[in-house]
Amino acid sequence: MTRLSSALAKPHPALVTFITAGDGDTAANLDALVEGGADVIELGMPFTDPMADGPAIQAANIRSLGAGTTTAEVLRIAREFRQRRPDVPLVLMGYANPMVRRGPEWFASAAAEAGVDGVICVDIPPEEDDALGPALRAAGIAPIRLATPTTDVARLPQVLEGSAGFLYYVSVAGITGKQQAAQASIEEAVGRLKAATDLPVAVGFGVRTPEQASAIARVADGVVVGSALVELVGEHGRDAPEHLRKLTSALSEAIRTAR
Repeated sequence: MTRLSSALAKPHPALVTFITAGDGDTAANLDALVEGGADVIELGMPFTDPMADGPAIQAANIRSLGAGTTTAEVLRIAREFRQRRPDVPLVLMGYANPMVRRGPEWFASAAAEAGVDGVICVDIPPEEDDALGPALRAAGIAPIRLATPTTDVARLPQVLEGSAGFLYYVSVAGITGKQQAAQASIEEAVGRLKAATDLPVAVGFGVRTPEQASAIARVADGVVVGSALVELVGEHGRDAPEHLRKLTSALSEAIRTAR
């Protein structure tokens, strides 16, 4: 069993937390998330044109790139996290250009060497899987796919083909952090997705509070929280870890007691 599958097979749904690499003291921020109860870490790779992301994560990308963060730096952060936290799954999330510009095999090999468990590439659709998917699978890294409210029955098999780790359900048709989907629509979508795949289904985009996380945890295998955490890094800078730990702890408690 892999780190990812173990985290998503616990008696309670998994808390998946996202922050942007190179934004603030990333090592301390990551450790705070784990100490607060995060089950899976998503580490954002900063990019100049993060088209799926709302203002909070866009601002984090700008801060990170302004600090000089490179792909090599992201991989260093990942490698050092793996050394400190050998059992916590780590997923890189980002856009195609930094992942494929030196060749997909190079990126997959470097990510595997750094101890990365999965990769979410927002702008490579399933129809273009050859751009990165085979290299990731050959390196033992899970290509984690996104499903959205507009993913219909006809396209879903293609989304699932070659996907691994978990299926990330983007609960709103829009950018990160700006709105929250109605609980009834999330429940309907999760039921539909789980009927189509044995992969765990994690729900994200717009999840900000313990109450929202608890409601989603009653039906999903995982709850993804990003913008609310990224905002804390932007607001508190070097003092962010204590605030991240506090919110993560509240989210974790809500998820673990949801059922």
